[in-house]
Amino acid sequence: MAERKQHRPGDGPYLAAIEAGGTKFNCAIFSVDGDVVAETRIPTTEPDETLSAVLAFFGQHAEKYGPFPGAGIASFGPLDLDPASATFGSIVSTPKPGWSGTNIRNTIREGLGTATLLDTDVNCAALAEGRFGAARDCSTHCYITIGTGIGVGIIANGESLGGTTHPELGHTRLPRAPGDTYQGLCPYHEDCVEGLACGPAMADRWGERPETLSDEHSAWDMEAHYVAALCFNIIYTVRPEKIVIGGGVFERKMLYGRVRQKLSGLLAGYALTPAEQDLESLVCAPGITETAPGLLGAFALAGTAAGLDRGGRHVD
Repeated sequence: MAERKQHRPGDGPYLAAIEAGGTKFNCAIFSVDGDVVAETRIPTTEPDETLSAVLAFFGQHAEKYGPFPGAGIASFGPLDLDPASATFGSIVSTPKPGWSGTNIRNTIREGLGTATLLDTDVNCAALAEGRFGAARDCSTHCYITIGTGIGVGIIANGESLGGTTHPELGHTRLPRAPGDTYQGLCPYHEDCVEGLACGPAMADRWGERPETLSDEHSAWDMEAHYVAALCFNIIYTVRPEKIVIGGGVFERKMLYGRVRQKLSGLLAGYALTPAEQDLESLVCAPGITETAPGLLGAFALAGTAAGLDRGGRHVD
């Protein structure tokens, strides 16, 4: 557990933020101006144990920083985000053992006794990039994560799209790369984009982890094809001003250039705005590097739940 910048009692309000992942839960207490004043990481085990540890962390700090007027959760999914649903706030049909049906929103809301908002981890990362990162001042932008899975968050006018659920563009199908005969790793669809291009699919296809492959390996050309094809579909469907790409696979920075090159060929100059023609600007790396973007997105949700504007003032 760590504490950061010193804040005096009465400096609040403070906000509770949680990035719920399949491996770990990142928990943080934020000041309204975005300083992390306390944080911890909790291993993701079974739901009762993990969520009890999360609530214990915030409880330990409640005397100094609480009560928290709002909490935000950026979670792995899929999630039930329909307020009219009997299972609103739950994780549904996840491959993570024991977590299907866990109502993460209600557990945190009741445990902290505060207004709580929930969204997907990738939607929250997209929200954070729009407020604090590479997509600032954009009315519409997307965040793609390419790692253990593939997810896409879409933000329009400061809010994530999806209605009563959320996009699952990582499970759409794309034209195969020339010569690709790999069956695909997705347990549901086999050869959706996640099944062909996520980190574990690359490792399964090539017999070694992506981080061990040389820049000259043909794996990267194939990976660039699938990511570019995904961007192609996003551009003609959503017309975003930015497509921010992050995740572990894109720690290989040369991939950005290869994706732009493939994407240029796929688009063929058809019906593009000047912004869409500038692929160096359109397709970019995350602007947030010090704090996990999903956790910052959870902080933004917490502010909304608390009825605060971006400057930390109460919204009438």
